[in-house]
Amino acid sequence: MSRQPGTVRVARWSATHPWRAIGLWVVFVAVCFAAGSWAGTNTASDEDMAQGESARATEIVDSGNFDDPAEENVLITARSGQLDRAAADAAAADAATRLGALEEVAGVGDPVESHDKQALLVPVTMAGDPDSADERVGTLLDATAKLQGDHPDVRVAEVGGASIDKGITDQVANDLSKAEFISLPMTLLIMLVAFGAIIAAGVPVLLALSAVGAAFGLSALASHLVPSVDTISSVILLMGMAVGVDYSLFYLKREREERANGNPHVRAVEIAAATSGHAVVVSGFAVIVSMAGLYLANDAVFSSLATGSIIVVAVAVLGSVTVLPALLATLGRRVDRPRVPLLWRLTNRTGPPRVWPALLRPALRYPLATLLVTMVALGALALPALDLKLKSTGEDDLPRTIPVMRSYDRLTGAFPGEGVKHLVAVRAEPGQAEQVRTQLAALYDRTRDDPLYASVADPQIQVSDDGRVALLDVPTRQAPGTDGAAESVAKLRDVLVPATVGTVSGAESAVGGSIAWDEDYTHNLSDRMPLVIGFVLLLTFVIMLVTFRSLAIALTALLLNMLSAAAAFGTLVLVFQHTWAEGILDFHSNGAIVAWIPLFLFAVLFGLSMDYHVFVVSRIREAARRGMPTKQAVGEGISRSAGVVTSAAIVMASVFAIFATLSMNEMKQLGVGLAVAVFLDAMVVRVLVLPSLMALLGRANWWPVEFAVRTKPELMITRPRGSRSRCGDQSDRRPSHRSSTVRWPSPLLSPSCLSHP
Repeated sequence: MSRQPGTVRVARWSATHPWRAIGLWVVFVAVCFAAGSWAGTNTASDEDMAQGESARATEIVDSGNFDDPAEENVLITARSGQLDRAAADAAAADAATRLGALEEVAGVGDPVESHDKQALLVPVTMAGDPDSADERVGTLLDATAKLQGDHPDVRVAEVGGASIDKGITDQVANDLSKAEFISLPMTLLIMLVAFGAIIAAGVPVLLALSAVGAAFGLSALASHLVPSVDTISSVILLMGMAVGVDYSLFYLKREREERANGNPHVRAVEIAAATSGHAVVVSGFAVIVSMAGLYLANDAVFSSLATGSIIVVAVAVLGSVTVLPALLATLGRRVDRPRVPLLWRLTNRTGPPRVWPALLRPALRYPLATLLVTMVALGALALPALDLKLKSTGEDDLPRTIPVMRSYDRLTGAFPGEGVKHLVAVRAEPGQAEQVRTQLAALYDRTRDDPLYASVADPQIQVSDDGRVALLDVPTRQAPGTDGAAESVAKLRDVLVPATVGTVSGAESAVGGSIAWDEDYTHNLSDRMPLVIGFVLLLTFVIMLVTFRSLAIALTALLLNMLSAAAAFGTLVLVFQHTWAEGILDFHSNGAIVAWIPLFLFAVLFGLSMDYHVFVVSRIREAARRGMPTKQAVGEGISRSAGVVTSAAIVMASVFAIFATLSMNEMKQLGVGLAVAVFLDAMVVRVLVLPSLMALLGRANWWPVEFAVRTKPELMITRPRGSRSRCGDQSDRRPSHRSSTVRWPSPLLSPSCLSHP
């Protein structure tokens, strides 16, 4: 007797021991979440994220062991018109007294007047570890807020690295709460429309939420091996809700279909495990493999996002094949209660489908014309991607809904030297310290009259205690991501540093800072992108080849997924590199796409597209195995799967679209890109491109392994001897031998009609 697929064996155990399976799942989720909360999250440092010469600059700075405490600034400006100097001086003196008395403050400097005499700046040095300053800066912000209340004649605000980090953290937390608040009722509503019953609608959402909760805990543990980035929580929620609901939806829909065919609960679960369950495992594995390709980017951001995505997808797959069968077996027909009368009638109508055959008719009757027209339309949507520009997120790209960023704008306007700076780091022998200092001063002097820079004050040169490392900040007027910013970095690296510091024998130098970091990061992405894309394409091809044993299916899967991805990239360029959508999506265009978005989007889309492709092509192959001609099999397979695929796509696109309403630009871009790609993949590629292409290929779809109705048995489901089939389709009847075992050709493709007592 052949071994049954693992998904069937696991499903049978869960269905026959439901309370054990449910209890184990609850314990698993609780332990994961608790362990993550206990361990905390290890956040990626600047050193972890730096690339190229910026990484060398960071390493040189670290080797100097500088006492580099967190710095905050109290900015005092006029509410309107000219600054009242007496009121400003009083506020500055009060700020020094109040903040200086706080235990979180190590010292307060003398007020500094702006060049135009319209602002005062009170520098504040925080005590303690600078890496955790954002956790302690709240006390300073509270004191500054009280200071503003006592000095209403001037505007008093606090700005600094710690306060900006806290503002971003608070904004991300608010965004996540907003996404959860909107996505849950929206997902439930879509599930109600898909199932017409409240319990059936709630089961996929409940499983998705539990997968997200477990993934949060596991990702916190994993961050101690792969440091985490700020956006990881948003990505886990985004991916977890999308794939968690989809996987449960595929499984639950098939189980209901098999029960409607007259199968008992446990047997219906087994068939769902052999078909949809197997497809879930394959598609989940495809997502994991695609995300694993991001490790090849050799970048802390991609490593963190890949780790979080892999964890949440793996947990969602695990839940779908373990606890979901237990829930379905426990609920039985109660899963279809309580019914929503109108929706129940709409979603459970009997008889052959009508809408989808009509939509498929052009692709099946005129496949070549449909394929050409659709390919031209998708190509036109993808064309703007040729103008794709990449840029890392900087202070200028953060939403001004964060109050501290509005204060930051006033700070950089009044004190240009406090804005964007290049960092020149030099390491030499201690005896060369004076020579290095002289050359750094000469470098600074050469930037004073250069329009690329904003060097207006005397150079502030820091030297380490051992005299080996010297640092110089060079302010610039150039906004990150602009041609001027790139030119300012290149001139420092190629001209100014070699002509000054470069003359010091044996000295090691590097130029860092936010602009240099952006340039190096983007350059690394350009170098690594072909490797990552090649890995994802190759592994996706192998997975499809192994799953379907068809070279044609594997190649067409790559083609269709690339179409969806290219169209999504083109849409991103159209929306975010231009200004026409700023009012619609509430963002400020910087003329570029966040640097990590396209590569991450590519990996995600290739994985998620497997959800639909494996599910749809599996149903087509089921029909073909029963001897249907190719066009009829395509129509049958897509019509039977279109309802669940459409529901899944609507859920996924809706969850992704919610992220387009959040405040952070990277979340907006990720949400728009994924929502557009999923919509096009489900409603255009699977309805027009896939059927027309398969209709044109005919039997070549299954090359090189063409099959007959009966092949080597791989799936065996035991039924009682002497049982009779109620299935009216004679082609699917099995001979009434004495054997108590029924065989089907593939673990993916057991037929709907199973014999039962």
